[in-house]
Amino acid sequence: MRRTLEMDLEFLPYLSEPPVQPEQLHKQSVSNDDTTIKFWRDTWVKNMAANHKTHGPFNEQHIGMEWGKYRNQPAIVLGSGPSLKNSIEALKNNVGENRIPVVSCLHNFHYLMDHGIKVDLWVTLDAGEVTLEEISEGGKKTPAEYLEMTKDQALAAFVSSHPKLIDSWNGYILWYSAGIPDKSIRDEMEKIEKFEIYLSNGGNVLGAAMYIAKAFWGCNPIAFSGADFCFDYIKKFHPWDSKYDGKLGKPVILNDIFGNKVYSWPSYINYKSWFEGVSMRCPGQWFNASEGGALGAYPQGLIPSIRQITMWDFIRQYQVCEEMKYMAQNPTNATEPNFNVPKVLF
Repeated sequence: MRRTLEMDLEFLPYLSEPPVQPEQLHKQSVSNDDTTIKFWRDTWVKNMAANHKTHGPFNEQHIGMEWGKYRNQPAIVLGSGPSLKNSIEALKNNVGENRIPVVSCLHNFHYLMDHGIKVDLWVTLDAGEVTLEEISEGGKKTPAEYLEMTKDQALAAFVSSHPKLIDSWNGYILWYSAGIPDKSIRDEMEKIEKFEIYLSNGGNVLGAAMYIAKAFWGCNPIAFSGADFCFDYIKKFHPWDSKYDGKLGKPVILNDIFGNKVYSWPSYINYKSWFEGVSMRCPGQWFNASEGGALGAYPQGLIPSIRQITMWDFIRQYQVCEEMKYMAQNPTNATEPNFNVPKVLF
């Protein structure tokens, strides 16, 4: 049976303390590592060797060169969850010389380019060829047109990214490695090149994007959007039409940030756990501006280490002084056009 309802959504109340400890969350987040390593080990080494042959050495062009670039500034980190659509209009307002830097998962490329959203850095982690397809999946243009649009764009790429993606990218590439928890694989990769620019990532590209913003750019606070870790209410997995829509497989059920039940996958429970554990252990302020999804949500309420906010409100708090720009530049006549008196902010 299906019934359509309209409801007012309100964030769950915050808990005084998290219902799980960081150690438990970390244990959950790495529970599938052995399976991942077994499946990808040969591909990681093969892809790294191919990329090194055409684009190496990696130590001449790497993400470490971005160290401290936006120190003590906020950053916006964008995932590919369905709630990203909630932030589009606010992100269009993130413009000007004082705009907040944005780092995004590469899967969003077509979607954000179609909406005219400026992204400072794209990030890819997956070693599969699917990453090339995802640049244009669900977009309004052809794959060739989107690849042409990459020529002025910067990409942070795992050294074991798929060579077809790397060869197709027309812009700037900054390399990084991942702390793979298997010494034998690390030894094989070191034979290709000893390259120790490591990104902790929780096994997912959004984690790598966040780590760049926090650990390399030096940003604080961090605001996420598209960080759902679940399907939405109509079983969409991305904000665009995709091949994953409605294909639940063997789902698990989570509470979202409004207290409603949503479907997810076990692997995304692990990713969610990693982010929540980081928010409890790593100094700084963490905001979920997704306006949907399950990040920070439990049946009992919201964990206090991740604050829920709209993207409009997150961006607006850094634009308040823009209201006083006219007065600052016109000290002898501070009354703006269409106003009767000089503006007083509060």
